[in-house]
Amino acid sequence: MNIKLLSISALAFAMMGGAAMAGSATGTSALDDPAKMSPFFTDAGMKTLRSETDFKTAWMAMKPDERTAVLKDCGDTTLNKAHADFCAMAKKMGG
Repeated sequence: MNIKLLSISALAFAMMGGAAMAGSATGTSALDDPAKMSPFFTDAGMKTLRSETDFKTAWMAMKPDERTAVLKDCGDTTLNKAHADFCAMAKKMGG
């Protein structure tokens, strides 16, 4: 009985820890923040990038630490895949 209870408890803690890690990994990307990203796109769905000139204007309007965070996120393979066009332009502007 005690082994069964310990096993169930361990499984529950493992599942809670995995869910917490997944939640913290997904919502923290600067690339997923509409307030930061909307100046770079022409549409509300954020699918069409602005011209290179307009992109550069929006890029330079960001704080240096925000640009660093974006470039760091673009270095992540998974995040880059979802934002490939944006990351290519961002790297061209600042890295």
